[in-house]
Amino acid sequence: MVKNANRKWRMCVDYIDLNKACPKDACPLPNIDRLVDGTGGHQIFSFLDAYSRYPDEILSTKIIGERQFKTAVELFESASGELVGKIDYRHVYLNFTDIEVKLDSNKVVKTCPAALGPGFAAGTTDGPGAFGFQQGDTEINPFWKGLRDLLKEPSQYQVDCQNPKQVLLSTGEMFDPYPWAPAILPIQIIRLGKLIILSVPGEFTTMAGRRLREAVKETLISSSNGEFNNETHVVIAGLTNTYSQYIATFEEYKQQRYEAASTLYGPHTLSAYIQEFKKLARAMVEGINIPLKGPSPPDLSSVQIKLLLGPFGDSPPEGIKFGDIKEDISFPKEGYFTKGDTSCATFWSANPRYDLLTEGTFAAVERLQGERWIAVYDDDDLSLFLKWKVDNSSYQGLATIEWEIPNEAVSGVYRLKHFGATRVTILSPISYFVGASSAFAVQ
Repeated sequence: MVKNANRKWRMCVDYIDLNKACPKDACPLPNIDRLVDGTGGHQIFSFLDAYSRYPDEILSTKIIGERQFKTAVELFESASGELVGKIDYRHVYLNFTDIEVKLDSNKVVKTCPAALGPGFAAGTTDGPGAFGFQQGDTEINPFWKGLRDLLKEPSQYQVDCQNPKQVLLSTGEMFDPYPWAPAILPIQIIRLGKLIILSVPGEFTTMAGRRLREAVKETLISSSNGEFNNETHVVIAGLTNTYSQYIATFEEYKQQRYEAASTLYGPHTLSAYIQEFKKLARAMVEGINIPLKGPSPPDLSSVQIKLLLGPFGDSPPEGIKFGDIKEDISFPKEGYFTKGDTSCATFWSANPRYDLLTEGTFAAVERLQGERWIAVYDDDDLSLFLKWKVDNSSYQGLATIEWEIPNEAVSGVYRLKHFGATRVTILSPISYFVGASSAFAVQ
């Protein structure tokens, strides 16, 4: 506890020291780039020495992926219950900008055209925005209102419908060059025996998700003749089929923090989801098919705007071909690499945007087996990196391949290989090239 400049007490949390007290977890706790004060308006807490993307974005991705994989395997191996019973589903498209919702009080309300509030611009506690916006803002200063109105001044209907959210961007009323926010959303319920999956096109807050799950489970139990019971498991699959930002509870909506300010369709968005999912649940229990008529999402593929032109005209230095080595393997003094070392080579290369090689790879590690080179790692593997840049002296492209040799790598002879594409003019066909480093030993 420390006193700040105005002599008020504050509790400061030092993530670095706190992490030392957590030997089970070698990585720092969730991190925050700045003091919480900047986005949350907190009066009490400060978070110190908390930096994001520890220790870097690549290794952070690896750590997260390994944890997810390990947990998935543990869950699979420890599973004791068998899913038996029917497989079924119901799916429907809904215009979420204009749903009539009957509340428990029998009052009928409606959802709204999509809109974002100032709390959206404030960002989250661990990912703050800029320009002075704060979560929970109930007013928008005249400067930002003026900029907003240049884009689209919200209608009075929108202002009233979204209340208490102040409308920073009335995306549901903005249609040039195409709609700025989705109006037609899909919802879906899937049954795998006693497991019920609710496919939702957004991110539910914890309490919003809990209320949706409980409402659907209660509907399934009450509508069936014992087919569903307390052993029925209802789970939410978020960000499914499309994306419509966040869904907060009515109580959270009144606070207008980030998630509430990002709840597009007004204060009754969650109630609309609950109402419509209960309809799907009853239809599934009663064996009623959902009619195919109704709204369908627009096909916007023909009106997409692409401002980034494709690359063309790359060329290597005179007398050199793409794929040729600029800097070959630098061998350790022992003459071989050991596991944990990093081997690297740099190739003359064209812009990787000619072909993203989504069905291939920009980089590979090959191991010599007999007289054949066999690919054993590619750029899907987090031990292998390709870094492309423009050479400062020649202004021509270079691709550096780095292989952090895993502990589980088999001892043997290896080489690094680079794949790429280029074309001479914007109308020329794409041609492909390949290059390989010298061979090296790993022991």
